[in-house]
Amino acid sequence: MTQPFELAKLPASVVGMSPWRDRCLAWLERLYASPKLYRWSLGNPLTRWVTRRRTQQLFDLMAGFVHTQVVLACVRLNLFQLLHQAPADAQAIALRVQVPEPVLQRLLLSAVSLGLLEHRSHSRFGLGPLGVPLAVHEGIAAMVEHNHLLYADMQDPLGFLNNAWQGGMAAYWPYAHDAQAASQAAKDKFSRYSDLMAASQGFVVQEILSTFPFQAHQCILDVGAGKGRFACDLTRHAPHLKVKLFDLPPVLELAKDNIQRHGLSERMDLYPGSFLHDALPQGADLITLVRVAHDHSDAVVRQLLQKIWDALPVGGCLLLAEPMAQSWTGGHSDPAQSDAYFHFYLLAMGAGRLRTPEELMRLMKEAGFEQIERLSNAMPIHAQLIVARKHKCLPSFS
Repeated sequence: MTQPFELAKLPASVVGMSPWRDRCLAWLERLYASPKLYRWSLGNPLTRWVTRRRTQQLFDLMAGFVHTQVVLACVRLNLFQLLHQAPADAQAIALRVQVPEPVLQRLLLSAVSLGLLEHRSHSRFGLGPLGVPLAVHEGIAAMVEHNHLLYADMQDPLGFLNNAWQGGMAAYWPYAHDAQAASQAAKDKFSRYSDLMAASQGFVVQEILSTFPFQAHQCILDVGAGKGRFACDLTRHAPHLKVKLFDLPPVLELAKDNIQRHGLSERMDLYPGSFLHDALPQGADLITLVRVAHDHSDAVVRQLLQKIWDALPVGGCLLLAEPMAQSWTGGHSDPAQSDAYFHFYLLAMGAGRLRTPEELMRLMKEAGFEQIERLSNAMPIHAQLIVARKHKCLPSFS
């Protein structure tokens, strides 16, 4: 391991939990463990559904790896695109993908059970409700393929926990654990992760453009801009904006080509650099961080937020958008299952961690920002949004 672990601060609702709630939970735990309760709940029509649902949830956790491999096999065989064109029977599909029909049938039936495919007339298979997004959104399939690195790293979960940041996922993200990555890593490494980020960013961009009012701003600086996927979509969404991009030099070389292909070169200015070592360019009244903070340690995020505060004019805004911890938010204490994925993905990647909105807002406040608020958006699983302002009034020294 090349870096120390960071401990997240538990929410006040956990730290200050009432002893009475502890006693209640302990009583429920003993109740759940009772064989008599299990038998009674199955025999009672009013409670049977609860026991069945929890049993199914536990089985799904145990079978989760098989489910992910079913999705990966379908992606690698291009089944979703094939069946998006037209439904087909197992024999026709087997001929197309060059897999023996009896074996392929197991995959197809498994995909049906997961809602990826569904049965059609004349023994054919078509896309199910969960298969359609995989057929039409390239970013989802790209992430499914990419995740095989994470699964390989986690084959031995205890070994992974004791030797995290040493596997294939860490090697995929050279900047995450190497401060000199910009000068040392091969260009193809920057190209592959930039391509992946651009392909998988569509849903995040949609959340941002449909939630944040850009009309009040004139110039935006996108820090960690990658290949410029967000910047290109933003210029079409808000034609009045002047857009600046800041990222590592090899990454902005890729962005330059992408921007030229979209015919947007006159609308954008590129500023190569590292926010670890360089000051951010000034002149923007809005600075955006899209899926950047969670890739880095608290110390780096504090440094970055301070540089953003320094670069903004009085009254300027910071917009941060990324997946955030769902646990202990939204008025209930049930953690979202997406938390588990991001906790381990970021650990395997080499730096950063999944933070709650409250943690990020506290870091923003430490940097000097005020009027910090969360924006409500339709799909928080893709990203949550936080806006912070540099105070419009100068401090008083009286």
